Parts: sequence; structure tokens; C-alpha cells
Amino acid sequence: MLKNIPTRQLRIGMHIHEVCGSWLDHPFWRRGFALKDARQLAQLQASVSEVVIDTARGLDVQADEPAQAWVDDVELPPAEAAPPALGPAPLDASPEAPADASNPQPQHLPLHDELGRARQIVGAASAEVRALFAQARLGRALDTTQCLPLVAEITGSVQRHPGALISLARLKTSDDYTFFHSVAVCALMVALARQLGMGEADCREAGIAGLLHDMGKALMPPEVLNKPGALTPDEFATMKRHPQAGHALLQGVPGIGPIPLDVALHHHEKLDGRGYPEGLQGEQISRWARMGAICDVYDAITSNRPYKAGWDPAISLQKMAQWARDGHFDEALFQAFVKCVGIYPTGSLVRLRSQRLAVVVAQGVGALLQPTVVLCLDARTRQPLPRVLLDLGDPAVGDAIAARERPEDWGLSDVDALWLHASG
Repeated sequence: MLKNIPTRQLRIGMHIHEVCGSWLDHPFWRRGFALKDARQLAQLQASVSEVVIDTARGLDVQADEPAQAWVDDVELPPAEAAPPALGPAPLDASPEAPADASNPQPQHLPLHDELGRARQIVGAASAEVRALFAQARLGRALDTTQCLPLVAEITGSVQRHPGALISLARLKTSDDYTFFHSVAVCALMVALARQLGMGEADCREAGIAGLLHDMGKALMPPEVLNKPGALTPDEFATMKRHPQAGHALLQGVPGIGPIPLDVALHHHEKLDGRGYPEGLQGEQISRWARMGAICDVYDAITSNRPYKAGWDPAISLQKMAQWARDGHFDEALFQAFVKCVGIYPTGSLVRLRSQRLAVVVAQGVGALLQPTVVLCLDARTRQPLPRVLLDLGDPAVGDAIAARERPEDWGLSDVDALWLHASG
């Protein structure tokens, strides 16, 4: 019998049918082997989070029923209240998007040149979302006239440097989370639409959909929406009503077309039918809603909350890759999403082959595996390093990423300050 298990449950004597993962997770393609010694066990547990075992050819595992976890209204798969095991660097992938004559690619600016303007855009856009929430709570008709020019500003920033606004919007306070989250999802939707080669009109609709996807939360009980802790099952059931509430709120609003309505209603659906509110499966879920699901979850799990530290961006992508294989996301769209934000997004902590820890500052121009990083710690001595910028795409640097790392494992509490300082 074949069984998918987390590698923490592996033991010597099991038969590995398949090592789960793609180029995002590990470089191991061997399958069908017996787990015979501690070295193999340690290598698997350090490299991947899940494997498929064959209990007919080796030992089985008796696992307890795991508890369910939630991050706001995002339901995490079982046993994922903590980040996954880390693995070595993934294989390379081309970052280029499909060519589209109606969607020209402007010249990118350096990150430090775009950060100032991106800060202003994030502030203005989050203020607009806050105003829309206030209108909805007072029972007034939504005035979305400022959404289109804001989406145009966000799109412009994404075109000039995708990492600037997307990374800034990830840095939220608890009071601003809901509003900044909407701005972040807007930017991520625009970036994904552009990566998919969509034209200007479709990119605009994707942005509007992202900006308004959570409007239904304005009608949720404030004590549940703003609870400074994890939701109980009953509270989660209440929050699961926000897609219908948002859809109803946006219906009839001038200028809001079918795409934002669809994403508002269906961004929590899953391909395997285990999502909500309608339990749609496969092709029943539109491409737009599938895009919205990816963007929504990525920002939710990488953001800090009062009760939960956000996961490192690169670790989040690693885990989302597994969820995509498990039927949560559209795998092809997720692969495109990774090319938007990078295998190692801005703010990721990585270990270099030289055994130095560094934080990703900007994506590489030529390859997803060669970003610009800022050094922070010697992995052997745990001593701080001079804050030197390294372009890993420069052959003269002579170094490369060996693995993702968790900041908490190294006592690094403010990794984001490192890339912001290095960029500014």
C-alpha cells in the first residue's frame, strides 16, 4: 500500500516509493529504494518534507490524527502549524514571461530607486481600502472610483520593480493587516497576470480583483476579524462567510466586472474540492480565482500576526509547492507565480556554499537562483558579518545558494530590516 507521509515520521526499514518534490524542493530524482541507514534518513529529512512509502515492501507508520490550523481565514493542511523541513537549493528555471505585444516590458529600476515611490503607493492604496471598509460597515454604497487609478499606480510600480511594492506590502502591523493584505494581493495578481502574458486590460482586472477580494471581511464581526489570536473552529466558520458577503457587496457597484466578483467569491476554493464556499473542483474554478487563491495564501502565510510569525518567503514557496501537488493550487499557475516573486523572494534568509548566511535583497536579472544578497552571519561561528552586498550572478563572486534557512533558527528577529537597509 502506498502512503504519503511527512519525513519526520520516517524510520529505517521503510521502503521509499517516491521522494515528493519538484525543482522547487530538491535535486533528488531517485525512487524505489529501501531506507537502510541513518545517513539516508538524515539526508531525506533535511531535504524534503514528504515522501511516499510502500508499506507492502517496508515498515508502516502509526500517525496520530493531526489538528487543523488556521491563519486568519486561510485553512492550512494538517500538521502545518510550523514551517516545513528545509532542503538544498532547487534546480534553475527561466524567469522570462511569455511575449505579449500588448503588454510591453518596461525597463526595470533598481530596488532602492523604486522603494520610495512604492511606499507612497502602498500608503495611498491601503488608505483607500480602509475607506471602502468604513463605507461597507456603515451600510453605504461603495465608491470605488479611486480603485482604478490606484491599480494603475500599483501596476506601474510592479513593472518598474516587482519586489519593491510586493515586499513592502508584506510588512504589516496588526492594525493595518487587512488593508495592506489587499494591496499586497493586488500587486501579486498584477505580477502574476503579467508573467502569464496577459494584456493591459486583463492585468487591470486582476489588480482590481486583488484589491477588492476581501471586501466581505468588512461585514464580519470585528471581534472575530481583529482577534489577536488564532481562530476557534466556530470563529473560522463565521469567517468562511466573507466570500459570499464580499460578492454581494460588490454586485451592482459601477465599474466592477465579473472577474473581481468571481475572485471575491471563489478565492478560497481548492482544486480538490475541499475549499469554500461552494466546494468547487478542478475546471469549475476559474483561472482568475485560482490565481487569487495563490496570491492570497502567499501573503497570508508570509505576514506577521500577533499570534504567529510569518514564514520566511522562500520557505513559504517550498510549502506551497507541496500544497499545489496535494490539490490545493493550480500547479502550472503556481510555477508562474514563483517566477514572479523568485524562488528566493526578497527578504528570504539563505545559506551560501561558503557557509555564510545572507538575506535576499533583489532578484537576479538572468536566473532565479542568482539574486543579490546582503551578508549577515557566519554559519560556522554565528558571528555577525559586515553588511556586504553580493550579486550571485556575477562570476567573480564565486558563491551560490546552498539552502533556505529559518531566521528563528539563527536568532535573527528582524531579517526585513536587513534587506530594507541594504536597499535604501
